[in-house]
Amino acid sequence: MTLNELLTRAAELDAADPLASFASEFVPAPDGLTYLDGNSLGRPLRASREAVLEVLDDQWARGLIGSWDQWIELSRAIGDRLAAACLGASEGTTVISDSTSVNIYKLASAALDARPGRADIVADANEFPTDLYVLDGLARSRGGRLRLVDSDPVRGFDPGDVSSLLDDEVALVSLSHVNYRSGALADMAAVTAAAHEAGALALWDLCHSVGVVPTALEDCGVDLAVGCTYKYLNGGPGSPAFLHVAPRHLGTLLQPIHGWFGQSRQFDMDPTYDPVPTIERFLVGTPPILSITPIGPAVDQVGRAGIEAIGAKSRSLTELLIAAHDLLLAPLGFTLGTPRDPDRRGGHVTVRHPEAQAISAAIRSEVSVVGDFRRPDGIRLSPAPLYVSHVEVVEALSRMAEVVSAGAHARYREQVGRVT
Repeated sequence: MTLNELLTRAAELDAADPLASFASEFVPAPDGLTYLDGNSLGRPLRASREAVLEVLDDQWARGLIGSWDQWIELSRAIGDRLAAACLGASEGTTVISDSTSVNIYKLASAALDARPGRADIVADANEFPTDLYVLDGLARSRGGRLRLVDSDPVRGFDPGDVSSLLDDEVALVSLSHVNYRSGALADMAAVTAAAHEAGALALWDLCHSVGVVPTALEDCGVDLAVGCTYKYLNGGPGSPAFLHVAPRHLGTLLQPIHGWFGQSRQFDMDPTYDPVPTIERFLVGTPPILSITPIGPAVDQVGRAGIEAIGAKSRSLTELLIAAHDLLLAPLGFTLGTPRDPDRRGGHVTVRHPEAQAISAAIRSEVSVVGDFRRPDGIRLSPAPLYVSHVEVVEALSRMAEVVSAGAHARYREQVGRVT
């Protein structure tokens, strides 16, 4: 296949795209920019901007403290909408709360308490670091240890890889649905079943799958889940995370941070903690209303588009991206760092090159293609289905190839520091 043939195919896919109109709902990106970093920070919606301005100019400025009547339930209300639109979960199982790291701590601690006599946790050796830090600290604090699945860095782990580490000392299996580096998609149902067979609970990190990969938490028997809202959910930089607890565990699991937003008869100000028997027991303190507000319109957009349609377009975009990699980048020394099988792939594709860091900086500066570098040699490219077209994907990889062919990335070899 030639580049022109690939572009023609991309144009045909865009012409038939049922989600094409959703791109107009976003605040426009700078002219000429191709944004392929939606798995790190999504773009803002016009409706989210308007919602924040309404809170600032009307609810806060005019309503002042009286607006708490409509704010105080916001964590639960948006959580319910998120559960329906993205998670395959029922009402009353999900809340917007804290950060992903804090939510992992809360849920993992509750899981350990629910399995007395067990203190070990199983996680992936290629997991996002903060997950490992939190889980290792919790296991050690209970006299247990963190057992790591020695997964393939591209393909990820199979259920059998997890099962081999399970015994009656494991309280919790905590894994990512989609690997943050490679984009490898886990078999959630099979791994969860393996954990349950061993008597352990299952906690899933959905940060790189929520809003782009169709997910059915309740059908898969998942106990607990967490995820962020600033990637495919486009909630804004540092927007609060969410947590999910299966209905069967509500009222029995007890999280370690006993805050007043989880308290029965909250405004009685009773000094003795008596948690509510609902999902609100996993809340802690006063919700950050300005940060939560943009999540609502973004979640509603996913609901209108339909997560199945989003997932189908994501497959189409990543399939085309891989084809463009094979045609344009592989001859320049790139290799694919993501599973080719669409059933094993999430919403982003990683391409690998020995000079990935310099190339990532060069394509951003030279040709306005934004992905992100991940050590040691990966460039993650995420074509978010609600605002990226098929033609944009092919054109972006063509520009990447031009930069590398011309050696323009050589000027960026000395750039160091924190890279996002």
